[in-house]
Amino acid sequence: MTTTKQNHPFLVLGGTGKTGRRVVSRLRQRGHEVRVASRNGTTRFDWSDRSTWEPALDGARAAYLVDSQLPDAGASMTDFAKLAAASGVERLVLLSHRDWVAAEGEEKLPCERAVRESGAEWTLLKPAWFAQNFDEEAFWLEQVLDGALVMSTGTGLEPFVDADDIADVAVAALTEDGHAGEAYELSGPRLLSLAQVAEEISRATGRPLVHRAVSPAEFMAYAIAQGLPADFAGMLEMLYGWIADNRFATLADGVQRALGREPRDFAAYARATAATGIWEG
Repeated sequence: MTTTKQNHPFLVLGGTGKTGRRVVSRLRQRGHEVRVASRNGTTRFDWSDRSTWEPALDGARAAYLVDSQLPDAGASMTDFAKLAAASGVERLVLLSHRDWVAAEGEEKLPCERAVRESGAEWTLLKPAWFAQNFDEEAFWLEQVLDGALVMSTGTGLEPFVDADDIADVAVAALTEDGHAGEAYELSGPRLLSLAQVAEEISRATGRPLVHRAVSPAEFMAYAIAQGLPADFAGMLEMLYGWIADNRFATLADGVQRALGREPRDFAAYARATAATGIWEG
């Protein structure tokens, strides 16, 4: 398929989310018609209401997919991806994540399998932790404002990736040839500990910020005291443990392969975000 025709809309699921709204903005800047689909968007889309699926897909030739994050996400994505291909969608770009450890015999990333087996061209995006978590997620933003990142990540390293880079790769995969069948691992250009993250943000803002390393139990108590549900706090504690174990402490070349340029450094993100004033409280 050549560059996707402009007379067909691009469907963007989660089009008001962290990556989705960036994809929407970039597509519109290129002159494309965009169908922004979400539970409260212009085009209503709800993974739990299948009557919203066909209207969202109608006439689209390429789609950016974000899964439901529900226990049945894989099954829903399987049905939706097959419906998309049958409806004439030619390209599917899935926001996935790095491979999580799963029990023996369990499908690690069923949404990826659903897209691969849909019958449409597919591209997978597998990013590291988003740099934007520190200004666009309330739990972490409050910690920045309070002057301490309270995390059980120890001295572990993470290659934080900029959401703008993710969106640039997504748009390239949606609109250009040469990305079909690619699984792009996306990371920033450096491995950073949370102490180094705090240093970068502090340098950009001129305000003190430290990483307060705590035990898993201490983090759970802190998170629940901050109002996080216990199950979500437990998931974060697990993810922090993976950082502490350096499970994903490797740099990836997906941005370079997809875009032919280096990924944005965390320091550049910190400077640009500091300039907005959001970290000034």
